[in-house]
Amino acid sequence: MTLSVNTNLGAMIALQNLNSTTGDLEKTQLRITTGLKVNGPKDDASTYAIAQNMRGDIAGYHAVKTAMAGGESTVNVAINGGKSISDLLIQMKAKVVQANQAGLDAASRTALHNDFVQLRNQIETIVATAEFNGSNLIKSGASNLSVLSTVDGSTITVSAQNMSTTGLSIQSASLLTSANAQSALTLINTAMVTLSDKLANLGSSSKRIEIQSEFTTKLVDILDAGVGNLVDADMAKESAQLQALQIKQQLGVQALAIANRNPQTILSLFQGG
Repeated sequence: MTLSVNTNLGAMIALQNLNSTTGDLEKTQLRITTGLKVNGPKDDASTYAIAQNMRGDIAGYHAVKTAMAGGESTVNVAINGGKSISDLLIQMKAKVVQANQAGLDAASRTALHNDFVQLRNQIETIVATAEFNGSNLIKSGASNLSVLSTVDGSTITVSAQNMSTTGLSIQSASLLTSANAQSALTLINTAMVTLSDKLANLGSSSKRIEIQSEFTTKLVDILDAGVGNLVDADMAKESAQLQALQIKQQLGVQALAIANRNPQTILSLFQGG
């Protein structure tokens, strides 16, 4: 091998190897820091593109879950309002039955009627306040609720259920006379059946939303796992690789130092004997 003070081939080779080791070490440190083996398209263009598309789907499904959670809450508020109305109808029926007993005096009938009216007014109060995020499914004239269920825009439609006294046809019921009380009993019995049907409809819609929400949650978990399989780093492997590269880097530094000392041997050629 030619000895030259201008060209140190050994140092060049040692430096190239050291630079290569340092680059590999930086990549391994990045993987350990981020937990990802694919941090960008430079690492693996096709895998990165696939993972990004899947991340987009995941973001879309999270938006769907949020929409369904809001829809489910709206329906549940309506259901709870209907349950409270059902309890009030039971109390109203008790008043009506009392008003239908024989020989009831006028004062007692008036008192029962007043109690009956107060309970009916409470139904209207519940109907007016059974609202979530601006939606009320049980008031008179309520609109149907469309709940986003998929990323392609499909929806679950929840039909509005009028649970007001008008919707239950008890707005004019009275207990002031025996005939009124008999008529009120029929109206209350019919209202209780009608309300049960309305609650059943809301319950079915709520269950459908719940099932779809659970499916969406499972789907998001599967997609998350899929993205992880594509881009997540094997931390045990990276840890072993890190230690190996650190040792290799130290050896590279030593090799470069040795190569840099080689030209000094030329000086011995010119030293006088």
